[in-house]
Order: sequence, then structure tokens, then C-alpha cells
Amino acid sequence: MGWSEDAATNRALWTKSNAAHTDATASSWQAEPRRGLWRIPEAELGVLGDVAGQDVVELGCSTAYLSAWLARAGARPVAVDVTPTQLETARRCMYATGIEFPLVEADAGATGLPAASADLVVSGYGALRWVDPYRWVREAARLLRPGGRLIFACASPFVLLCSPEGEAPVGTELVRAQAGPHRLVWPDGAVEFSLPHRERIELLRASGFELERLVELCAPPAAETHEYYDYVSVDWARRWPAEEIWGARRR
Repeated sequence: MGWSEDAATNRALWTKSNAAHTDATASSWQAEPRRGLWRIPEAELGVLGDVAGQDVVELGCSTAYLSAWLARAGARPVAVDVTPTQLETARRCMYATGIEFPLVEADAGATGLPAASADLVVSGYGALRWVDPYRWVREAARLLRPGGRLIFACASPFVLLCSPEGEAPVGTELVRAQAGPHRLVWPDGAVEFSLPHRERIELLRASGFELERLVELCAPPAAETHEYYDYVSVDWARRWPAEEIWGARRR
């Protein structure tokens, strides 16, 4: 299967799940941003910094709640997603909140946006989990001006390595090989991509980036298991990082 088939498969799955997971309310557009399964406040992590006056592209925006916060913080976001129903939810949120910015229906590996048009490219799971990293990282590099930043969140390699076949929760034993293809197909048909740290760092460097930061997210003391994404238990995530946030700068 090529990238277009992968995109079509994932788009169909997100279309089905949109109503259940993201189509209930626009309240997230008006809240302060929180990160990952455990909703750790961005103010606590400080990975985005001051974005006022910056041109930003969000890859795989889902319902664009992160772009909404960026707009409220003074940035000029453009939100990109391959799933029309997700973008339609974003449009309804715009109507409900009065926050407006461009929405683009496109694959994160080929956005069609102008080169060197962004100071910041962000992705909170949306692109890098569902799009081949060898496509979207290079697209992010193309979009960024020299000195621009790339900030993205993803699952920790520990989650993949300890995930049994099927839909069982993450365990405490290594059950998958780290070496091998970075493209995975789950039981529901979703196509996911994951790279070990060495390959991700090499890809970033080959695409013109210098790594600046890697934040590993463990569950905080007050965390509760996510109501939808319960494949990682709180007890597990207090012992090992379930998620990561990477920061890199375009040379």
C-alpha cells in the first residue's frame, strides 16, 4: 500500500470516530492547551513558548483546538487535516467561539502550502502517528523558514514495544521488536507509524533540523485513565513515559 491508501484508510476511521471523540462541544477551543493522555497543562511544560506574531502550521489538526489556542495567543495559524468531518467540526467551533483562521484539507506530507511560510510547525499526534514520518518531517522542513521550530508530540517507543498483538493494553514486557518496519496496521485497520529514537534523530538531522528538546511525559500523581484511550494504564505510565514531545529547529 502507498501513502494515499494509508491516508484514505485513516481518514475513513477518523470519520467514524469523529462524533464519538471530538464532535460534542467547542469548549476545548476556549480552554488552555493541555498535553496528551494526562492533560498536562502547556503552561507547566512550556514547550511552545511565546508564539505571538508567528506564522504557524498545524499538521493533522483534528478539530483544531491547538490552532485555536495559538490564535488566541497572538499567532497566525493554518490548520491542516486530511479528514473533512474533523474540519467541519472545526468550522462549527469557529462559529461558536468567533475564533477564525484558515483550515486546509490536505495530507500532512503534501500540504500544498507555500515553502518557507512558517515560523513554527506543530503536530499533536495528528500527523506523525498516521503519516509516514519520512514524508511529513520533510514537508515540515519545507514549510519552515530558517530558524523556525518544529514541535510535535507522539507515543513513546516503550508503548509500542510493550503492546501485545490485538487490542490488549500495554504490558510490562517487551513483546515487539524495535528493529523492523516503521509502518504498523492495527486490528481496526488503522495505519500507524513509529520510529525508534535513533532513526527519528537521524531523520530530523537529514531534513535540516537540530534537536533542541525531548520531553518524556509520565502520568502525574492525580492522573486518571483516559476515557477513550485506555490502552495505557495510569500505573504503567507512572513507571514509564507513555508520550513524548520533541522540539527541533530548522537550520
